[in-house]
Amino acid sequence: MKIEPIGPERATLLVPLLQDLHALHVEHQPERHTPDPEDADLCAWLQEWLEKPEICALAAISPQDAVMGYLIYGIEDRPALPVRPAERRATVHHIAVTPALRQIGVGKALMTRMKQDALAKGADVIGVTYAPFNAASAALMRHFGLEPVLTMAEWRKDRETKS
Repeated sequence: MKIEPIGPERATLLVPLLQDLHALHVEHQPERHTPDPEDADLCAWLQEWLEKPEICALAAISPQDAVMGYLIYGIEDRPALPVRPAERRATVHHIAVTPALRQIGVGKALMTRMKQDALAKGADVIGVTYAPFNAASAALMRHFGLEPVLTMAEWRKDRETKS
């Protein structure tokens, strides 16, 4: 397996894994996610997102040139505030691995490369958000020393009207 950058011109390669990742979120949190997005819409969105200079995508590629998994992260400079120091933060936005290839180190390889790249770009913090139902992501992040520091809660108008 090799890990390589994926630019906007190759965004279409990520769409099947994004569909799989999104379906998992729709299954567990249907009120937060739009079901069954079109491949073309996802590809256009990914292309636009990956054109941003602060956004980086990595793909794990098999010896047969198939995408085994991908990771998208961003780099953000956060200025100092009276309540916290300045930081250069790498934030993992997506990580997805082909279902049949999970538990063989693809996610770890993507995270290792992202961390190397982010540190080379001057990051001094790596952050991620993941849904509470996603035990696999939580375990992968703990393996890399990322521990929860905040809890996000939300209220949704349409959830209240359904009760």
